Amino acid sequence: MNKVIDYYNAFDEWGRLDREPIEFVVNLHHILSMLPEKGHVLDNGAGPGKYSMELAKNGYDVTLTDLTPRLVEIAAAKAEELRLTDQFKGFHRANANNLSLFQDGLFDAALMMGPLYHLQTEQDRSTAVRELYRVTQAGGYVFVAFMTRIRHLMTSLSSPEHWKPNDNISNIKEFVRTGIFNHSDEGRFTGAYYYNLEDIKPFMESHGFETIKLIGSSSIAGSFKAEQFDYWRSRGAEEFQEVMNLIYQEAENPSILGVSSHLLYIGQKRQANGST
Repeated sequence: MNKVIDYYNAFDEWGRLDREPIEFVVNLHHILSMLPEKGHVLDNGAGPGKYSMELAKNGYDVTLTDLTPRLVEIAAAKAEELRLTDQFKGFHRANANNLSLFQDGLFDAALMMGPLYHLQTEQDRSTAVRELYRVTQAGGYVFVAFMTRIRHLMTSLSSPEHWKPNDNISNIKEFVRTGIFNHSDEGRFTGAYYYNLEDIKPFMESHGFETIKLIGSSSIAGSFKAEQFDYWRSRGAEEFQEVMNLIYQEAENPSILGVSSHLLYIGQKRQANGST
């Protein structure tokens, strides 16, 4: 995991979500629409806390974890800057595979918006999801981010020199078979795992969650540039909101899942007997 820490020590993850705001805005809309009116939320693998800050602004108690110490420090400083510190129950350096610092069923809901990207073995991914299940109360909602194999195949074929070693068909076919990607260029995106679409729901359900929905985080606006948003804003606040409502709605359209760079799984923890 040292490569993950080194990468995020140098990478501006807060800025990435500013540069790609549609992913963040769509995810946040669906997260807030499913959460109870109040409660204690775990943001597990939170990075610098972009989602955590919005949850805190909306009145939720938040506990933040991340593997990278620098990002935990940035999150704590950002909470202080935004005068949100009182909404936070803690900022912790923790591996998603080991949440032993938290008791069973502590959280009313939980986010895991990044760790599954970086866990390349099935055992590690299963351990992380089991830990998420353990610390979430029965009936609580979880929000888990995935990246898809088909989208990265498209990206590799269209920009092969940008995604080495997927710059030749042999390595691309191996990636399609395994879902594992390790960038050849030093300092680029860390080792990652990309899911087949059809595997996401069964994977989560096999670990005790009932699927509520799977959404494409960029929805139908994934290719929009600033000028597209500027045009709709120029039409007035009411029409712009209607456009955004359409974007939120179409995020649930299954036909766009494969071309979305990120997916958001929303599930509910089942009790041991299978009820929610």
